[in-house]
Amino acid sequence: VQLVESGGGVAQAGGSLRLACVASGPGASLDFYAVTWFRQAPGKEAEGLACIDREGGATFYADSVMGRFTISSDTAVNKVFLQLESLNIYATAMYYCATDFGRKCDRAGWNYDTWGQGTQVTVNS
Repeated sequence: VQLVESGGGVAQAGGSLRLACVASGPGASLDFYAVTWFRQAPGKEAEGLACIDREGGATFYADSVMGRFTISSDTAVNKVFLQLESLNIYATAMYYCATDFGRKCDRAGWNYDTWGQGTQVTVNS
């Protein structure tokens, strides 16, 4: 299974973007797995942002994005989304969707071992 992110771009501070993640490959589907979004800015460590359970759809967020980012899934189109609101310049990073092929998010932290190529988000002041 390969993950493909899209929806990044350039936004003004205070603006919004909607990122999408889809699984590609024969028979690939995100419908079975919990999905995490994380980001990595140049010179910085990866930062877990949000995760959505496949069972029950519970969602989990990093404190830094709580109330501004929303993770959701649409099984009809086999996609997981990350809505970014109230963007600031510190949101500039490469954003990735990821999974460890489990059905629930890791309650103890951000756990994933497969991710896509990422989509770049750049926020201008």
